[in-house]
Amino acid sequence: MGVIKDLRFSNFFNNIKPSGLRVAQTMFEKRAENDIKKGKSPIEAINVAIGSVSLKTHPKLLERYLNPKDETLINGIWRYGETPGTKKANGVFVKIIEAFLPENIEPELYSIVQEGGSAVMRTVLLGVCGDAGSDERPLLVMNPTYVNYKAVADELGRKIVSVPRALDRHGNFSHVTVEEIEKAVKKYKPGALLIIPYDNPSGQLMRQKTINEYARICLENNIFIVSDEAYRGLYYVDEDAPTIWRVTNKDVPGIEEAKIRISIESLSKTFNACGLRMGAMVTDNEEFRDRASAANTTYLCPSSIDQHIVEVLYDETKEDIRNWISSLRDYYRNILSAIFNDFQKQLPGIIMSRPEASIYTVLDVREIAKPGFDAEDFVMFCSKKGEVNVQGKRMTLLVSPMWGFYNVLGENPGKTQMRIACVEPEDKMKLVPMLFAELFKQYESQR
Repeated sequence: MGVIKDLRFSNFFNNIKPSGLRVAQTMFEKRAENDIKKGKSPIEAINVAIGSVSLKTHPKLLERYLNPKDETLINGIWRYGETPGTKKANGVFVKIIEAFLPENIEPELYSIVQEGGSAVMRTVLLGVCGDAGSDERPLLVMNPTYVNYKAVADELGRKIVSVPRALDRHGNFSHVTVEEIEKAVKKYKPGALLIIPYDNPSGQLMRQKTINEYARICLENNIFIVSDEAYRGLYYVDEDAPTIWRVTNKDVPGIEEAKIRISIESLSKTFNACGLRMGAMVTDNEEFRDRASAANTTYLCPSSIDQHIVEVLYDETKEDIRNWISSLRDYYRNILSAIFNDFQKQLPGIIMSRPEASIYTVLDVREIAKPGFDAEDFVMFCSKKGEVNVQGKRMTLLVSPMWGFYNVLGENPGKTQMRIACVEPEDKMKLVPMLFAELFKQYESQR
């Protein structure tokens, strides 16, 4: 029996398209399959479109995976666990936060474990925003912002509003002033302000003084402050690690009693465990944690097996945690510096952010591309047609178009911008500037 002719999909399904993080990979996989059918030599793609880290995970996580210690799991009795996650798994995320705090700062923290930061985003949006389809209590973000926030908000019917940041010709994203946030809060009356101290996608590092001021505004307006701290500790300037958990009553009188802070935690980047899908929502508001847990009872529980792997970090010292992340910081600092210099040589005139934090850089070709350049179309060209011969091998490059990182109605700055994630092995990352330059020239020549 064939597909029913009048079968209808929902409007959501009819209008959906792959995330900007996945669209290049999705198209390339179809191309690779067709090449095989045609008997063509295989083509390799260096995928820097999504932050899927290729570095080896923490050795203790690997050891626990290979040699589990829970006898119940080993014996094959895999029952549902507690909805908030195990105490030890939650304790791991709290300890990571505490590892980057001065000894005299000890916030009372409550958490629930979830399947990665994207699952935490969903819970947070449900907890701080107005009803589905309503304009009330939107989430206030800074453009550009992590693309998944908008995608999850659209899925849930929650509204996102934004204040702009611009990328200047020297590769610097403008900083959002305290006054701009105050004005936006008065205009939109959001349910929460979202900050990303180690910013994805811009690579900006938010200073602690600025976080303190944003927290003050949220306190004065009785709204939550949500901080995505998935890249905690990955910064490349001489600063203390910024976080909402450093803010005390001394900085913002009343912040500790207000209970308005929420952070989004993940092991994906700082412990090289993207595929483990382990994250946590952490808050100083016990009631918010309890209601978040109640909301997640529908999904029963996070993976008991993955939590067992995570629990091995429970006995790590705070110094061990800092040292591990410090080693990653040195690695990414060198990679980001090298590709920045190579891009300037390969494509003079290209605008490129030089990150102070996280693992991303943004490219803007607005000053070297012909009029009408479209980043998404370029990404599709690289995925479907473009290729470079590298020592006899067919190769292409997958990057992420920036259109989805902007929450705008009019002209989208992401039309000429692309994000690169420093996630491939070092030898492949060295090829990225050359591949991009060659593919860009091919694309421009056929327009």
